[in-house]
Amino acid sequence: MTMRQPIPATRRLSLLLGPNVVAEKLWLEFFSDPSQWWDHSIEKVSSRYPDFKHKKTQKALWILDKRNPPWVDAKLAAMAPGTVQLSIFSWNAILAKYVKAGQYEKTMELFHQLQQKGIVLNRSSFVPVLKACANLFALEEGKKIHSQVVESGCESDVYVGSTLVHMYAKCGSIEDARNVFDRMPTRDVVTWNAMIRGYAKCGQGWEALKLFRQMQDEAMQPDSVTFMGLLNACASVAALDEGKYVHKQIIEGGLEGDVFLGSSLVDMYAKCGSIKDAWSVFNKMHTRDVVAWSALILGYLKCGQGQKALEIYQQMQHEAVQPDTITFIGVINACASVMALEEGRRVHEQIKQCGSECNIFVASSLVDMYAKCGSIEDAWKLFNSMATHDVVSWNAMILGFVKCGKAQKALDLFREMQREGVQPVAVTFIGVLNACSDLRALEEGRRIHTQVVQSGCESDSFVSNSLVDMYSKCGSIEDAQRVFEMMPTHDVVSWNAMILGYVRCGKGRRALELYQQMQSEGVDPDHVTFVRVVNACASIMALNEGRRIHEQIVQNGFESDVIVGNSLVDMYAKCGNMETAQSVFQRMPTHNVFAWNAMILGYFKCGQGKIALEVYQQMQQEGVQPDSVTFVGVLNACASVMALEEGRRIHERIIQSGCESDAFVRKSLKDMYAKCGSIHNVHKLSNRMPK
Repeated sequence: MTMRQPIPATRRLSLLLGPNVVAEKLWLEFFSDPSQWWDHSIEKVSSRYPDFKHKKTQKALWILDKRNPPWVDAKLAAMAPGTVQLSIFSWNAILAKYVKAGQYEKTMELFHQLQQKGIVLNRSSFVPVLKACANLFALEEGKKIHSQVVESGCESDVYVGSTLVHMYAKCGSIEDARNVFDRMPTRDVVTWNAMIRGYAKCGQGWEALKLFRQMQDEAMQPDSVTFMGLLNACASVAALDEGKYVHKQIIEGGLEGDVFLGSSLVDMYAKCGSIKDAWSVFNKMHTRDVVAWSALILGYLKCGQGQKALEIYQQMQHEAVQPDTITFIGVINACASVMALEEGRRVHEQIKQCGSECNIFVASSLVDMYAKCGSIEDAWKLFNSMATHDVVSWNAMILGFVKCGKAQKALDLFREMQREGVQPVAVTFIGVLNACSDLRALEEGRRIHTQVVQSGCESDSFVSNSLVDMYSKCGSIEDAQRVFEMMPTHDVVSWNAMILGYVRCGKGRRALELYQQMQSEGVDPDHVTFVRVVNACASIMALNEGRRIHEQIVQNGFESDVIVGNSLVDMYAKCGNMETAQSVFQRMPTHNVFAWNAMILGYFKCGQGKIALEVYQQMQQEGVQPDSVTFVGVLNACASVMALEEGRRIHERIIQSGCESDAFVRKSLKDMYAKCGSIHNVHKLSNRMPK
């Protein structure tokens, strides 16, 4: 292969200018003496007049003309400032270059300088500066420029109008965008796209879809940008059927192979909860960018399939697709959802290698993941290493401390957060109210309630439910009732909190009345409701009400729920109906220690201590580990039937399990030995008991 020889400078000049020898000579004169070449005696500078022209040929030339050869641009750039007065054409070109380079502040500065110089602006001046306002979210500045656009008579220009619509929509003023849109005499596809995407961005997806139908009625042909806006609109309002219609339009338009539309389709189906369709589109894509992978990962996460999201991430790595911050946030949240601590640590290492750990959203997600996975030390270490903290990272640490039983630390962190000037949100209040519940810190809870009211978060149903729960757990059922009554609507969680509050304060009858009121208001009970009303029946020995609620439990399909089953066994046992308790117990798919305890204590209470011991033996045969409540029950059973040897064997088991230090167990041991006549063991235990 022959190497190409470099073209001489004079030959390159000839190629650029053509065979005209005269023209070539004139250009060469410019290099020898520019002052002899141009004439800048032009009085009026506008887009119709050049920056300068050749004295001999009167050839027009603009400083920033795309037709200029590169070497001409270089020579002009080297001229001393102020040598040439620029035309509006060149000023507009500079404005456009600033915007294209992302130098939005510089664009605005130059625009203001042009105004101060009194240069008459045109449509090509307004377009770049409006784009700069959009990217700076400078709504007020954009409105001032809009007034100048109107004065100049450029508002009717379709290009200027489209840019105004885009600016208003991006700045969040969708009403102003629509006003401009409606006044435009003609609209191109760019205008429609700006309006559709504006509605989608502002969360008004249905308006975007309505506008698309109007666009079709006016016979305007959509393009790929239109469809991307529509898919975002469908995703924002979970409009699956409309999304499928848009998908059909994309196929009919022959645009299904567009990688950006493919990614948007995956995102739309995932956000609409149709993960099967998302996966189908993803599999058909010839090329998949990081947006498509991230959308699929987040889709599986949203559908509660965290493990599948991690598998998709592993496949993405296998195909050597570089993750971005959105990917990392999705994968970290997936690790948190399935408590995959080790996988989360590996992802953290990858984040460090990519240099994304300094991203505040990624770092906050990592703090949340470590906290949810129970590694509060790692969460705290990372939290302290962060340069700045947003409300998400504060919330992650507060909720993490509450979850791991460090409620006081959560409250201390809440105070520190406020000292640093970070405003709490609804999630923050839920965390600290739960901390108050755990600590039974009523006065602290009341102070936080005041802050909730001041912040306007009291209308949030989750915060109100947390307030009801906090007051009821702290024993202030009157405050709980007041909060409950001020709530505009009550969901099942708020009813459950109130019912539990009355059960805890020994007002089982009131709890059952509340349950009846809940049903009359058309709120369907869940398994938590049934557990609490069954406990209410147990607390007041309301066997008949318990039977009626049992029937409702069967009708709603909750009898197989282990916790509901435990509550039923306990209720029937406490009401003295051991036959039904035994029947429910036998129908349960699995038995945990709570169910066994209910049976043992029930038989003991009914004076059938021997059967209680038989149940205990059966429990051991099934490999269920007893707890302190079990030991109290079987020791009382031993005492009731004078089973000293069985009591001694149980005592040995208590020592092995480490429960001997429990005050109730020790008291039951003393009672058992005393009733069985073993005074020596009673004295022995008394001597070992702490003062």
